[in-house]
Amino acid sequence: MSDKEQNFGLKMASWALLLLVLAFINSKQHFSYTPPSPIESISNKGVNGNDYHGLLKLQEAFVRNAKTLKPSVVSINKVKEVVDETFWHDIDQNKSMPLYWKIKTWLSNNLWSRKYLVESVGSGIVLDSDGYILTNYHVIKGLDRVLIKLSNGHEYFGKTLGYDSFTDLAVLKISTLRSLPEPKFGQSANLQVGEWVMAIGNPYALEGTVTVGIVSGKGRTDLGITRFESFIQTDASINPGYSGGPLINLDGNIIGVNTGVAAIGSGVGFAIPIETALIIANQIVEYGSVNRGWLGVGIQDLTPELASTLQFKTTDGVLVNSVAMKTPARKGGIEQGDIILKYDGKPVLDLKNLQKMVADTSIGKIVEIKIFREGKEKSLKIKIGKLVS
Repeated sequence: MSDKEQNFGLKMASWALLLLVLAFINSKQHFSYTPPSPIESISNKGVNGNDYHGLLKLQEAFVRNAKTLKPSVVSINKVKEVVDETFWHDIDQNKSMPLYWKIKTWLSNNLWSRKYLVESVGSGIVLDSDGYILTNYHVIKGLDRVLIKLSNGHEYFGKTLGYDSFTDLAVLKISTLRSLPEPKFGQSANLQVGEWVMAIGNPYALEGTVTVGIVSGKGRTDLGITRFESFIQTDASINPGYSGGPLINLDGNIIGVNTGVAAIGSGVGFAIPIETALIIANQIVEYGSVNRGWLGVGIQDLTPELASTLQFKTTDGVLVNSVAMKTPARKGGIEQGDIILKYDGKPVLDLKNLQKMVADTSIGKIVEIKIFREGKEKSLKIKIGKLVS
């Protein structure tokens, strides 16, 4: 091969190598993939970076509140002792067993190693480090023994200090040398519809379950759950077992006590405002019951038809449709057919308004009640009694 032909071959090989290098570089640029940052990825889908950081902050609040509040939520369990009815028959039939051994065996089976069946029935909230527990009355109603399980797994038998069936609240007490974790209590009065909330409870014995939702409504009444109603409505899932647990705002403060769910469908749960719950709890701890005023009358709201029939110009006030015997109302002179216009100097707006004013009145206080009877207004002095739940 001549030098000329050899140089030509080298040139062709060089060009071929260059073309291969260029093709390789081009393929790397074409197939290489640099994953976008999470913010860029979400931005391409219509959510900007600020929104993404906002979602992260919201998620962090949920995680933080769950970790902080879970230790203050307990599991309420009903306990049934298992008794072996054949035990005594077995001892009697064993004639060869010495008496002292019979006694030891009986003590071992009946005192030292009793057996219990435990079933989770609801949740509770630690009120303070001394062992006071707040829950719903319907959770512990009819239970002879209540076993309270803390989030750390420790279990204690609880004593029922008292309850209030009119608000479906009860307070239990456990004895422990350990200080219980105290939660932070907030205010429900400032809640806005649409605010984020969390519910913690023990549905179906799944301890420490957390659900999230929003405040769907406030001041819900006439639900038939309790006698005195002003519920917070939420779409956070409140299943059986959540009753007695806390409803929490994003600041990590308890703003309600989960109480029930509407029978009409899912996504409609209700909680007792924490202000009401703490007032009731404090009275139960201090007195063992709730001091609530009582008149002893049956009342109904005035409709335009009723007002016209009674020759009353407005629908302000409430109509007395019955007066029980031996009640403060009977003793004070209230009669069936009277229209109550004012209570202790305050206008009576409707049935719920009067019920609340009477309930909030101190026991034994003498109040002035203005009524409308037979076309005339009249004032009565009545000593308020105590409503027994």
